[in-house]
Amino acid sequence: MSTSSNRRPAALAARASESGGRAAARPAFAPAPILGTGAAPGELICPEAEIFDAATVSAALDAALGAAAEGGEDRPHRQDSVAARRAAVATLGAARERGRAAIETAFANRPFAARPVTRAYAVLTDHIILAAFDAACRLHPAPNPTEGERLALLAVGGYGRGEMAPQSDVDLLFLTPWKITPWAESVVESMLYILWDLKLKVGHATRTTRDCLRLAGEDMTIRTSLLECRHLAGDERLSQSLRETLWSELFRTTAPQFIEAKLAERSARHQKQGGQRYVVEPNVKEGKGGLRDLQSLYWIGKYVYGVDDAADLVARGVFSDDEYGEFLRAEDFLWAVRCHLHLITGRATDTLSFDLQVEVADRLGYADHGGRRAVEHFMQDYFRHATRVGELTRIFLVAQEATHLKSEPVLQRLLGRRKKARPPYAIKHSRLTVADEESFLAEPVNLLRIFDESMRTGTLLHPDALRLITANLQLIDGKMREDREANRIFLDLLLKRGNPERALRRMNEIGVLGAFIPEFAPVVAMMQYNMYHSYTVDEHIIQTISQLHRIETGAMADELPVATEIMSRANRRVLFIALLLHDIGKGRPEDHSVLGAQIARRVCPRLGLSKKETETVEWLVRYHLLMSDTAQKRDIADPRTVRDFAKAVKSKERLDLLTVVTVCDIRGVGPTTWNNWKAMLLRGLYRATEAALDGGLEALNRDTREAEAKRALREALDGWSREEIRAEVARHYGPYWQGLPAGVHVVIAKMLRDLGESEIRMDLEPDEGRDATRAAFAVADHPGLFSRICGALALVGASIVDARGYTSKDGYFSAVFWIQDAEDKPFEESRLPRLRSMIERTLKGEVVAREAIKDRDKMRRRERGFQVPTSIAFDNEGSDIFTIIEVDTRDRPGLLYDLTRVLAAANVYISSSVIATYGEQAVDSFYVKDMFGLKYHSEGKQRVLERRLREAIEAGAERAAS
Repeated sequence: MSTSSNRRPAALAARASESGGRAAARPAFAPAPILGTGAAPGELICPEAEIFDAATVSAALDAALGAAAEGGEDRPHRQDSVAARRAAVATLGAARERGRAAIETAFANRPFAARPVTRAYAVLTDHIILAAFDAACRLHPAPNPTEGERLALLAVGGYGRGEMAPQSDVDLLFLTPWKITPWAESVVESMLYILWDLKLKVGHATRTTRDCLRLAGEDMTIRTSLLECRHLAGDERLSQSLRETLWSELFRTTAPQFIEAKLAERSARHQKQGGQRYVVEPNVKEGKGGLRDLQSLYWIGKYVYGVDDAADLVARGVFSDDEYGEFLRAEDFLWAVRCHLHLITGRATDTLSFDLQVEVADRLGYADHGGRRAVEHFMQDYFRHATRVGELTRIFLVAQEATHLKSEPVLQRLLGRRKKARPPYAIKHSRLTVADEESFLAEPVNLLRIFDESMRTGTLLHPDALRLITANLQLIDGKMREDREANRIFLDLLLKRGNPERALRRMNEIGVLGAFIPEFAPVVAMMQYNMYHSYTVDEHIIQTISQLHRIETGAMADELPVATEIMSRANRRVLFIALLLHDIGKGRPEDHSVLGAQIARRVCPRLGLSKKETETVEWLVRYHLLMSDTAQKRDIADPRTVRDFAKAVKSKERLDLLTVVTVCDIRGVGPTTWNNWKAMLLRGLYRATEAALDGGLEALNRDTREAEAKRALREALDGWSREEIRAEVARHYGPYWQGLPAGVHVVIAKMLRDLGESEIRMDLEPDEGRDATRAAFAVADHPGLFSRICGALALVGASIVDARGYTSKDGYFSAVFWIQDAEDKPFEESRLPRLRSMIERTLKGEVVAREAIKDRDKMRRRERGFQVPTSIAFDNEGSDIFTIIEVDTRDRPGLLYDLTRVLAAANVYISSSVIATYGEQAVDSFYVKDMFGLKYHSEGKQRVLERRLREAIEAGAERAAS
C-alpha cells in the first residue's frame, strides 16, 4: 500500500492536510501515541518491527487490494470487494499471529514485564486496526468528500488507554459530524467484517459528538469509556472536537457525580466478587484489590485533575513518590498475572482458579521452598499486592470523596450523637484523623490507641491518618511490644469495643498487627493451597474472631445454643487470644499446632495474660483441631471415642473452651463450610463428653448403651406382639445398638419385619436436622453389599458423610447411610425416585457399578493441581472391638466405592464408615473386623491391606485424571 497522498483515501488525505501534513510522515496505519500506560516512550517487550512489519504488510495489502482499487472512482463490484476483503484478512491475520508469537516469546523471557507487554499488544492492535481502516477506505473511496462525510476512528476504554492483555476486547468509536452517510456506513461495515474475520472481539459504536455527549450524560459506563478516547485515524478535527465538548460541557462540571458513581460501582463490584480481598480464587480484574480498582483511581484522577498518566498524580499531591512506586509495582504484578492467564487459557480469563494458579506461578518462576509450594508463595505475593492496592485506592478515593462530595446532611450533623475525638485526634469529613502529628508521634503507643479511638467514636480512619501510621511503623519496636499500656489497649480492642473485626483487618492491612505481634507477620496474606479454606490464613483468623463476637452477643443463639450458653460463663480473654493465635504457626515445615503453642507461650505473657490463662491458651492452640477431628473422623457412638476424648480434655472448662474454639474455627473457614451435620456431630460429642466428665468415665460402656437402646425400641414398637419384639431385639449383635439413633432402630425393625429372601427394602428420608438424606436398607446378606451400595450412591452423585452396616444373627443385612448432594444438602424429594431406582438396579446386578462409574469418576480441571499424599493408618486402640483403618487421600467421586470394594474382596467386615471431607482431601475411617470377628493385629495382614488400598487409590486417581 502506497503512503503517497494520491493513493490514500480522500478522507485520510484531508485529515493529513488539515493537521499540517503531520500524518504524511508515517504509514496510514502507524499507531497514534499511547498515553497513560506509565511506560517509557517506545518501551515494548520486543522491537516494534518484530511485532508488526509495516513495510511488508503494506506491500502485501497493496497487492491484495489492487483489483478493487482498479475500479477507479466507481465502487467495486461486491464480489471483488469480498475477495479483496478476504485477501486483506489473510494478510493481516498472518501479521497478527506473527506479532502475537513474538510478544509471547519475549514475555516468556521477561515474565514480569507487564507494562511493555500490555503496550506491545496495544501497538499491535493499533497497526491491525489502522490497516483495516485504510483497507476499508480504499474499498470505498470518496474522491469528492462532503463536509458531512468526514469520519474519525477512536480507541476507547482500556484500548484507548493503551493497556491490552492478549485477549482484551477492542473497543472502537466511529465518529461522524452528523447523521452517518452511506459512504461512512460502507467503510464501517467493511472494516468490521475484516476485524470479525480476524476473530477480534470488537465493541463498537457509530455516533456523533452530540450523541456521545447525551449518552455519556446518561450512562456512566459510556462516560468512562469516552474519558479514555484516543484518536487513531480519520478526521482529527472531529476527535479534537469530541474531547473539547466532553470536557467543557460534561466532565468539568460533574466530578462529584462521577466520583460518587465510581465509589458505588466499586462497592457493588466487590460485593459481587464475594466482598473479601482474600478469597482464594480471586478475580484479577474485578476482585477487591484488583486491576479495576487501580483503573478506577486512574479514571477519577483523569476526570478530576485532567491527567493522562497516573504518574502526574504525584505532582498533584495525591500520592507520595513511595506510594506511586507501590502503585506501579502492584499494577505491574497484576497485569503480568492477567496476561499469563490469557495466554494459558487462550481466552479472556481473569479468575485465578486453582489449576491456573499453579501454571501462572510456574511461568513467573516461583519455586517450592520453606516447606511451602511455589503456588503458595506466588499467591501470598498476589494478596500482598492486592492489600496495598486496597490501601492506595482507599486513600485516594476517600480523599476525593471528602473533597468533592456533599457533606453529611445538616440535620444529621445537628442531631447525630457521635462521640467527639480526644486530643491529639480530630474528626475530619466524618473520619478520625490526627490533629497534632508531633504530639501523636511523640508517644508510639498512639499507633495502637488511634484504632481504639476509632472504635470508641464509631468512625473510620481518615486516609491522612492511615498514611501517617504506615510511614511510622518503625516506632512499633521491642520496647513498645513490652509496654503494659500498649498491650492493655490491644486487649481492649479485642474485648471492649464491640466486634474487633474491622479494627483487626485495618491494622493487618497497613502492617500494624504484624509489627505489634511479629509472630503474626508470616501468615499475613498467606494462602493455603486447598479447596477447603476460602480465605488466607490471616483473614481466616479475623473471621473466627468475628464469629466469636457474634456468638457472644447472642446473635447465633438459635443456631449455636451450646456455644452461646458457654460464652455466658467462659473466660473471654482466653478465647479471643486463643483464636488470634490458633493458626499463627502455619506455613512452616513443623506441625502448626505445636509451633503455634510454642508461640502462644511467648506471646500471652506479653499481652498481660496470667500464668493459668497462658497455659490454657497454649493448650487450646496445641489441640484446637482435636474436637473437630474426633467428631468428623471417628465414630462418636463408640464409647471408646468419647472416653479417649474426655481423657484428653480432662476438665469441663477445657471442654467448654475447646467447643467454642472449634465452632469458630470451622465457621471461619468459609461461608458454606458449617452445616447441621457438623453441628450435630460436635453437639453430640460435647454432650457425651460432658456427661462422662460429670458422671465418670466408667459410665461409658457398651452394655449400658445397648440396654438403653433395646428399652427405647420396645417402647416404640407399638402394636407389635411380645414375641415379635423379643425376636427383633434378639436378632442383632451389640454394635448395632450403639451405632444408630433410636428412631433408626424403629425404621429398620419395620423393614426387616417379614422380609423375603430376595426382597430389597429401603427407606429414603430427608434429615433436615443433619443437612443430609438418610438412606436405610434391609436385605438378605451376601458378600460385598456395603460396597455395592456405595457404588450405587456414587453413580447418582451422592456424597456419603456417614455409613453403617450390620449383619444380623439370622442372616440379614441392614445399613444406614447419610448422604448429601453436590451442595452438601439433603436430596430434593424429586430426585429420590431416581436414587431408589439406581440402588435397586445395582443391588440386583442390573448395573455393574465398577464399569458404570468409570465415566463419572472424573476430576475437574480446576482441581487437578492439588496434591494430597496418601496416608493409611491402622488403629487398634481407638475402639474396644474394632480396628480403625483411616485412609487419608485425594478425594474423588468413586473413592469410597473403590476402598470398600477392596475391603470386601479381602473379606473385611465393615461395621461403620465415617467420612470427612476437607475440600480436595478425604479422610475415610472404617471400623472393621476380619472374617473371624477379630481385630487386625497382624502387621503382615495390615501391610497386605494397605498395599491393595494404595493400588486401588492410584488406579482410581489415574482414571479420574484421564
